[in-house]
Amino acid sequence: MGSRALKWIGIALAVFTAASLLSLYAYGRFAERVRGPQSHALELQVNGTVLDRAIAPMTAARPGQTGMLILSDNLDAFAARAATARMAGRSLDLQYYIWHADFTGNLIYNELLRAADRGVRIRLLLDDLNVHGSDSVLASLDSHPLVEVRLFNPTRAREGTVARGVELLLRFLSLNRRMHNKTWIADGRLAIVGGRNIGDEYFDAAPDVNFMDTDVAVVGPAVAQSEAIFDAYWNSASAIPLEALVQARPGALEKLRGGIDAGLQSVRAAPYAQRLRQSPLVQALNQGRTRMHWTTEAAVVSDPPEKAEGATPEPDWMTPILLEHASRAQRELKVVSPYFVPGDNGVEWIAGLRQRGVEVGILTNSLAANDVMAVHGGYANYRVPLLRSGVSLFELKPQGRVDGSLFGSSGASLHTKAFIVDGSGGFIGSFNLDPRSINLNTEMGLLFDSPAAAAELEALYQAKTAADTSYRLQLMDDGSLRWHDDAAQPPEVWDKEPEASIWRRAGAWLVGWLPVESQL
Repeated sequence: MGSRALKWIGIALAVFTAASLLSLYAYGRFAERVRGPQSHALELQVNGTVLDRAIAPMTAARPGQTGMLILSDNLDAFAARAATARMAGRSLDLQYYIWHADFTGNLIYNELLRAADRGVRIRLLLDDLNVHGSDSVLASLDSHPLVEVRLFNPTRAREGTVARGVELLLRFLSLNRRMHNKTWIADGRLAIVGGRNIGDEYFDAAPDVNFMDTDVAVVGPAVAQSEAIFDAYWNSASAIPLEALVQARPGALEKLRGGIDAGLQSVRAAPYAQRLRQSPLVQALNQGRTRMHWTTEAAVVSDPPEKAEGATPEPDWMTPILLEHASRAQRELKVVSPYFVPGDNGVEWIAGLRQRGVEVGILTNSLAANDVMAVHGGYANYRVPLLRSGVSLFELKPQGRVDGSLFGSSGASLHTKAFIVDGSGGFIGSFNLDPRSINLNTEMGLLFDSPAAAAELEALYQAKTAADTSYRLQLMDDGSLRWHDDAAQPPEVWDKEPEASIWRRAGAWLVGWLPVESQL
């Protein structure tokens, strides 16, 4: 390369660096100028709302204990959110990475609107990465006097792919850090945390692929912990009021009411309306009876919002907390992670568990089931060392249950993020065992010690690693891999990624060779 070309490359890099710094400075000034006023969780009342009257006696009878109800069924997860929105009388504080304005997303938006009309204060905090395309719906909701929407780490450019693309390029390092938290808090009495976002694929309404996911509804001290985490994010420098970015058109709220109110009256919504009546959580709250697991050893843990601003990691962030908890395993550790890229350090840590005699089982997505092909490319290279250390490794098949979707979908993809330690405790949350969750995204979830809750989570693990749901991986003497489909008749053995096209295999293989693992 000639000196002239090097000169122009140097000039281009200098111009780009200067433009990036200017963009970051301008955004910082903008964010400081439009930052919304601080607000906090409302005070609890003994008998103020339906949820107060249903939950206060439960928690009063078990001081210091957190009640847990695991939500593994997609319809139950929908019903828990819709029902608590209907029962709320004081506040709804909601924090999500994704909220699609699709069939089920709009059903829940409608529940929020109805709650606000009853006088419920609603604070909705969404990560901006997936908001584009929903600006008009959110702006309409935000125009309600009791609804406030904030976006986490947003782009100022709201329209036009070119303008947004330029901003994404100039602010790449900051915009690459996202808020991956998922929280639903009703009246400060009940919180739902876990892996689910809001959208059709999380509630069995997608026509092609639906997620196998897990949440946990909690009452008691864990709710106050969730509220404190929510308040920290809501009042952080990264949370920008939507009204500073998007303005609702005149009459937008009335137009939204007219278009979104069909909701649960439609034929398509019949299964959701039925589950709303039959939900275990709804019945527990209405009848004062609960099959919740109660424990004094439960805590909602989270990365701080400062992680998304590039702060130096601290010992109380998610990764060291989860690592310490999982390291307590003496007999067995079961891990469920849809995006599993352990890195060399993770493989070494797992090998250390195996050397101590700890049985380790891992469930993740197969290439055919993974909705993010690039992540599978990052994971694939770690299968051999994991199997060599004695790990039991399973990959979810792309086909779900025969009755796995209400609307004809036969595809399934794993989305649960959880682990179980020695059958006595575990974790349910948003944290994937990959570099993005460890270093870039903010995460949260529930850590608990409860043999009964761990047994329920273990039963879900066993069901998802069963032969009709997952492939069992085997390492051959020559270092090659085999995928066993023990449910096939006769049993089938694959010597390459099962049910994945040659192009998908090639794409995953290419990613495995590229230096992009830190972004996966």
